[in-house]
Amino acid sequence: MNDRLLKRDEVATELTWRLEDIYENEELWEKELQEAKELAAKIAGFEGHLAESAQGFYDALRLYDDCSLKLDRVSGYSFMRQDQDTGDSHYQSLELKVQSAAVRISEELAFMEPEILDIPEDVLARFYEEVPAIADYDVTIREIRRRKDHTLSKEMEQLLASAGEMAQTASNGFGMLADADLKFPSVTDRDGNEITISNGRFVPLQMSPDRELRKEVFEKFYTRYGEFKNTWAALYDGQVKQQIFYARARKYGSTFEAAVDENNVDPAVCDRLIDSVHRGLGYMHRYVALRKQMLGLDELHMYDVYMPMVADFDRKFTYEEAKEISLKALAPLGEEYLSIVKKAYEERWIDVYENEGKRSGAYSSGVYGVHPYMLLNYTDTLNDVFTLVHEMGHSMHTWYSEHAQSHLNSKYKIFVAEVASTTNEILLLEYMLSRATDPRERAYLLNHYLESFKGTVYRQTMFEEFERKTNKMAEDGIPLTADTLCETYLDLNKQYFGPEMVSDPLIANEWSRIPHFYYNFYVYQYATSFAASVAIAHRILEQGEAAVKPYLEFLSGGCTKDPVSLLKIAGVDLSTSEPIDEALDVFAKAIEEMEALHQEMTGDKA
Repeated sequence: MNDRLLKRDEVATELTWRLEDIYENEELWEKELQEAKELAAKIAGFEGHLAESAQGFYDALRLYDDCSLKLDRVSGYSFMRQDQDTGDSHYQSLELKVQSAAVRISEELAFMEPEILDIPEDVLARFYEEVPAIADYDVTIREIRRRKDHTLSKEMEQLLASAGEMAQTASNGFGMLADADLKFPSVTDRDGNEITISNGRFVPLQMSPDRELRKEVFEKFYTRYGEFKNTWAALYDGQVKQQIFYARARKYGSTFEAAVDENNVDPAVCDRLIDSVHRGLGYMHRYVALRKQMLGLDELHMYDVYMPMVADFDRKFTYEEAKEISLKALAPLGEEYLSIVKKAYEERWIDVYENEGKRSGAYSSGVYGVHPYMLLNYTDTLNDVFTLVHEMGHSMHTWYSEHAQSHLNSKYKIFVAEVASTTNEILLLEYMLSRATDPRERAYLLNHYLESFKGTVYRQTMFEEFERKTNKMAEDGIPLTADTLCETYLDLNKQYFGPEMVSDPLIANEWSRIPHFYYNFYVYQYATSFAASVAIAHRILEQGEAAVKPYLEFLSGGCTKDPVSLLKIAGVDLSTSEPIDEALDVFAKAIEEMEALHQEMTGDKA
């Protein structure tokens, strides 16, 4: 870890993404943004006429598709440019320009959904017969008509669309404060190196074997967040209030109901997740007790949750090593799959290392007609190897959907978005476990598996409960103050981590640093996807091609079926609690194996 973050222009070009694949220069970006605006104006000319003729209806849909594609491309370019250096005011202005244009376009096109809903069934059937190409947009038409009860008049849809830019204020404010403006103090490690804390460095520093360093980093990091707790609370309150505004405007019973309906998912799926996880909290508490025992601590604190449980065994993986391991681990998915992964590595689809002002975390973003992109903040840890294959899973899902489906049909729902990424993680873990002969190495890898369950199933479900509780509070008129949010979060932390964990008071500030709380009930899908992925990965390893073929069919499905139906293609049925319960059983078995390995390594047969 360097003691100073590199500036963007100091990063080696080959380790950055090649956004020139989208636009060779900014003039082309400006040109396409203008074309999107012009297309929207053309589409607006169809207002009041969509039901008049089959050809006119088709022409409007085709223009809408083209406009949407161009807007997606200019948006993808601008937000990735901004994310590579959030402090660059020029790229901030590009992103704001796109957001403004998107709102105006939404206003102009707000008439479409109400008019499509007003077309009688017999007229629509006749349109399909007269212009068979309308079937190319059947998925879009069906999805619009599915939400009929929640679609408003043309004038009201235009009003909601005009509020879109304003609705981004809380999310934009959070991003600017967290990634660009918030500065952290430095710490000095046991070797005398001065290290500046950052969002990207927080978790790697929390994995340090130096407990005093971990404690100091934890306290300085969350104290810094706490200094702005009223600002964070105001931003989060703004996010929740805009969700309430849209949910009530669209006649939903709650913000949560509105969010899951957007994905065409039954709210009962999330209810079953929370019920199953609550029944399985005993496993989580057992894991926490094991962590305390293996670290040899009298008290387990929140700054001890990332430190590997296997003492004196820590491997570093260069980025080149991570790429080689990923290719071997993903080999069960077939040669075609691997060939695309290699293209991603060779053709600069990935922005690898942290630099000053770069957005924290990691993500994959698709640009239809180009290729997916991945943002990483790689620091040579085992977690980073898993993050690489995780984001590659997202990118492969995007690649398969975009190559199998039209632009609009390729847009798979967020509900299934984490399945491919997590399946890749489990394949990587199983690959590394299969080659681990030393008990310490196996325990080191099992530590990661247990951490994945803790972080993806339990932690994300805890986040989901926080979102649901705080949205319900706001819906009931209870103010979302910093103290209320901190108290709610701390209570959940105590419930999930159990009696063997000291829930340090500063962990109450953790909610304020979670960007996913601005994604409108995104996080529960990590947990459901993880459960699905456990089943899918094991099927692939056990059945080979017989399981790979339907899995790739699932990846290629885009949004052509509802998410639960798509997952059934891959052999997982989330209309029941069985996948969640089975995944938690796998967690329990992994804890048992880790307990046995601990006894073997320490000679403790008690």
